[in-house]
Amino acid sequence: MERLPTVFLSHGSPLHAIDAGDAGRAWEALAASLPRPRAVLIASAHWDTQLPMLTGGAALQTIHDFSGFPPELHRVRYDAPGSPALAARAAELLKAAGNTPAINGCRGIDHGAWVPLKWMYPRRDVPVVQLSVQSALDAAHHLRVGEALAPLRDEQVLVIGSGHVTHNLRDRASHEGAAQPAAYAVRFASWLGERLAGGDRAALVAWREEAPDAARAHPSPEHFLPLFVALGAAGHEARATRLYAAIEAGALAMDAYRFD
Repeated sequence: MERLPTVFLSHGSPLHAIDAGDAGRAWEALAASLPRPRAVLIASAHWDTQLPMLTGGAALQTIHDFSGFPPELHRVRYDAPGSPALAARAAELLKAAGNTPAINGCRGIDHGAWVPLKWMYPRRDVPVVQLSVQSALDAAHHLRVGEALAPLRDEQVLVIGSGHVTHNLRDRASHEGAAQPAAYAVRFASWLGERLAGGDRAALVAWREEAPDAARAHPSPEHFLPLFVALGAAGHEARATRLYAAIEAGALAMDAYRFD
C-alpha cells in the first residue's frame, strides 16, 4: 500500500462549514488527490490538555465549540465514526516514545477537526480519532509526538494537524475588510514557507525566537502547534508542498501544507 503524506491545515472560521470558499475547495481537492485512508488522526488546536489525549469512542458527536454564529451553523453535524483500535494503537506508539497519553471515550470532535473533514470526507464514512495539543509545552514536544506517530503513515492513517499559520483574533476583528492584509501576517507566513521549503527544523522549533512578529502572529501557541505534529509524523526527509495560501479577514493566514 502507498504511504500516506501528512497534512497541516489552517481551518479558518467555523463558517467554512457552511460556505467552503477557496480553502474548503482546496481541502476537497486534497482528499481527492490522496488514496482513501483507513482512518484519520487529527490534532486540533481546540483541544488543549496537559498530556496527549485521544478520542476513543466508536461514534463521535459534533462539538459546536463556538458562539456568536448563525443558528444554521449550530445545526451542522459531522457525527463521524471513531476508531477505538486506532486510539489504542496511537496511545501505544506515544507510550513507547516516553509520553503519558490517555484515551477519552466520551469526547466528540471540535470544529478544528470537523470543519475541514466535512469537505474532505463529506460522507462521514472515514473513522476519526482526534488528538489534543499541549499549549503549555513547546514545539519540540509536539514534533516528538508526531515522530512517535509516524508508523501510522504505513498503516493507511492520514495524520492531520489542524490549526492556523497565524491566529490573532483581536487583529482579525480590526483588520477585517481592510484593503490589504496585515503586513506581519504576510511576513510570518512567508517565513514559515521558506523554512519548510528548506527543511530548517531547528529554526521552526525555535519559531518563538526566530520568526518575525511571532508573538503577534500567535499571542498563544495552540493554533501553531498542530503543524509540528504533522511535520514530525512525516519524517526527517519529508518534502513540504504548499497546497493553499491566503489571508482571511485581513490577519488569519490560511496556508495548508502536505509533507511527503
